Amino acid sequence: MIKKPLLAVVALAAVVLAGAVYAQNPPVSPSPVKRNIVSKLDVPGSNYEVLTANLEIAPGFKAGRHFHPGVVSGYITEGEFWLAIDGQPEKICKAGETCVIPDRGIHNEGNTGTVPVKVVVTYVVEKGQPLINPVK
Repeated sequence: MIKKPLLAVVALAAVVLAGAVYAQNPPVSPSPVKRNIVSKLDVPGSNYEVLTANLEIAPGFKAGRHFHPGVVSGYITEGEFWLAIDGQPEKICKAGETCVIPDRGIHNEGNTGTVPVKVVVTYVVEKGQPLINPVK
């Protein structure tokens, strides 16, 4: 049986640890990224699905290195989209251009401009997997 003082110490440690995690990754409000999925369909005979989304990224925001469980194609409709895929030179995709991220390509992306960037994104990804997987 756990004694009350020990239980209090464990509870206090949990609160302190949770506070430290929150301080390192506080929520951002409003979110610098807005993703509105407008279409979702299964790829017949496979474990993949196609998602289409409208993506908007606030000026000056970079997402951090991550990958998606499949191929991603983005058509830029407004602004400039910054993309840095591991092992490739960084690039800026402008309105009217398309950027492609290879299957599970580790990358960072964002908006280095002064106005929001808007992108129509098509994800061809494995079903049941998280859409975004952070990488340290």
